[in-house]
Amino acid sequence: MSDDLAYMTATELLKGYAEGSISPVEAADAALKQIAKYNGAINAFVLVDEDYALAEARKSEDRWQKGNPIGAVDGVPTTIKDIIYTKGWPTLRGSKTVDAAGPWEDDAPVTARLKENGAVILGKTTTPEFGWKGVTDSPRTGITRNPWNRNVTPGGSSGGASAACAAGMGALHIGTDGGGSIRIPASFAGIFGIKPSYGRVPAWPLSPFGTVAHVGPMTRTVADGALMLSVLAGYDVRDWTALPPENADYLASLSTNMKGKRIAYSANLGYVKVHPEVAAAVKRAADIFAELGAEVEEVDPGFENPLPIFNILWWSGAHFALRNLSDAELDELDPGLKRVVEEGSQITRVEYMEANQLRGELGIHMRKFHETYDLLLTPSLAIPAFEVGKLTPIPLDEAGGWVDWTPFSYPFNLTQQPACSVPCGFTEDGLPIGLQIVGPMQNDQSVLNAAAAFETVSPAKGIRPNLAKLLED
Repeated sequence: MSDDLAYMTATELLKGYAEGSISPVEAADAALKQIAKYNGAINAFVLVDEDYALAEARKSEDRWQKGNPIGAVDGVPTTIKDIIYTKGWPTLRGSKTVDAAGPWEDDAPVTARLKENGAVILGKTTTPEFGWKGVTDSPRTGITRNPWNRNVTPGGSSGGASAACAAGMGALHIGTDGGGSIRIPASFAGIFGIKPSYGRVPAWPLSPFGTVAHVGPMTRTVADGALMLSVLAGYDVRDWTALPPENADYLASLSTNMKGKRIAYSANLGYVKVHPEVAAAVKRAADIFAELGAEVEEVDPGFENPLPIFNILWWSGAHFALRNLSDAELDELDPGLKRVVEEGSQITRVEYMEANQLRGELGIHMRKFHETYDLLLTPSLAIPAFEVGKLTPIPLDEAGGWVDWTPFSYPFNLTQQPACSVPCGFTEDGLPIGLQIVGPMQNDQSVLNAAAAFETVSPAKGIRPNLAKLLED
C-alpha cells in the first residue's frame, strides 16, 4: 500500500483529500518511507526533514478536514532542487565551497509559491556542482543513480529530482534547466519535465549562466506538471526578467485534441547522430501524433548547430559565477567545472557580444518557423542513459563533453522557447526514452496539450521502475 500511495499523482492525492479517503499525513508518510527504503540505493536527496514535512502535513490535514485548503497543491509531497533557496535549509549547490552555516533566510520565488499553496516540502534533491553538467554527481554529495538501473545516470543537472520522482519520493519536484537540466533527467528517468518559456516562472537569485536558465516542474504525469506550473508561474519583484502574470490555469486548460495541429518532426535537427533505439521510438511517437489527427511533416528547423554560441555564453557565465574563488577553493571544484571556469576566462568581450547577436538571429529564425508549425518534435536526447560516474559515454574533451550528447536541448535554451520531455518508450535494456516537444515562445499551453495527448497513448504509460531490484544490486 505504501508504494501505491507513494506513486499516486498530485491530482489523485488532491481528489482523495477532498473526498476524505486519503490524508496529507498518509501521503507524506508514504513518500518518507519510500525515501527511507530506497534513497540509499540512488542518493537523490542531500537533505530530508521528516519532522518538518510531517508537521506541515498535519497542518494540511487539519485544513482539509475543515474544508479550507489554502492552495492548489495543499498537502502534496514536494521536493526542491538544492540550487534553489529554501528558508532555514542550506543551499549547498553540490559544492564544498559553499558554507552550510548560512545564514539561509530567504525562499526563492518558486519555494515561496509552493509554500503559499500548501505544498509539503520533504527536502532538497541533489545536483552536480552549481548545476554545471548533464549528469548528477558532485564533490559534496557523490553520485546519484537511476531508479531504472542504478548503474546508469538519471541525468542532470536535476538528476536528484528525476530520480526521486521516478522512485515515488514525492509527486512534485522543482528542477532548473540551463542547457537541458530538466529535459535530460526527465528523459533518462522516464518522467515528464517542462522548461517553460523564459520568464514564465520567476527566479531569484538569477542564474549566473544568464538568460538561458529556466525553472520548472518535474512530475510523473503531464497533468501534475500543468498543475505545478499554474502554481509556479507569475510575477515576482525580485526577477526583473519575469513575464507579466497570465493567471492561467494550465491544468483546467489541458486539451488532448490534436486534430489539425501543424507539427514538424525532426529526427536529428539535420546534423545530429542519434542512437537507433532512440530514433525508432521517437519516429513511432511522431506517427502517433499523425494517428491523433495532427498534420505531421518531417522537416528540420533549418539552423546549424548552435553549440559554439551556447558554449561562449555558458562558459563565460561559469567563469563570472566563480571568479572570486580562491586558488584553494578552485582546487576543491569538480575538475571538469574548474576547466570550464578556466576556459571561460579566455572568452573576449567581442566573442561574447557576437554570440549574443547570433543567439538573437536563432531566436528570430525559430519564431518564423513557428508561423508555419505549431510544434516541433525531436528526441529529447541522442542516446539512452549511460554508466554513472562518467561525464560522457563518448571520448570527448572533459570540459565540454556533456553538451555534445545533449544536442536537442540547448538550442531551445538559447531561443527561450517552452520545451518538454515526455516518456515515449524504452530501450531493449529497459531504459526510458524521451520525446521532446517544443512550442512557440510564450505558448506553454500548447506544449502541455501535446504532451497530454501523447501521454494518453504512449507506449511508456503507467510503467514504473522495479525498485526492489535496487535493493538486490
